[in-house]
Amino acid sequence: MALVYSTETGRTCPDCRNALDRCSCKARAAGQALGDGNVKVTRSTKGRGGKCVTLVTGLAMDAMALAVLGKQLRAACGSGGTVKDGVIEVQGDHCEKVMEALQKQGLKPKRVGG
Repeated sequence: MALVYSTETGRTCPDCRNALDRCSCKARAAGQALGDGNVKVTRSTKGRGGKCVTLVTGLAMDAMALAVLGKQLRAACGSGGTVKDGVIEVQGDHCEKVMEALQKQGLKPKRVGG
């Protein structure tokens, strides 16, 4: 069993066994890219009340770079959206526009789904 609390340091990380304020796992995980480099563009309506969104997944970028790219894609499509958990969401069916914008950025996106 891993130690999760110590009376000396308080709560500890179960992976590196340091105090949570000195945990090296969090710092390493925050700096890592979430994607695998295989950029996929798909259209989804799941869980959105029938509304369509364009999803971009697999981007190997940190959170700040994803936010900047998300803003550029939303501006290119003229719609809203967000960046959540390493996935860029653009409101509406803009797969073709998003793919063109990603190709201009030097990425090689693939269309996934129907």
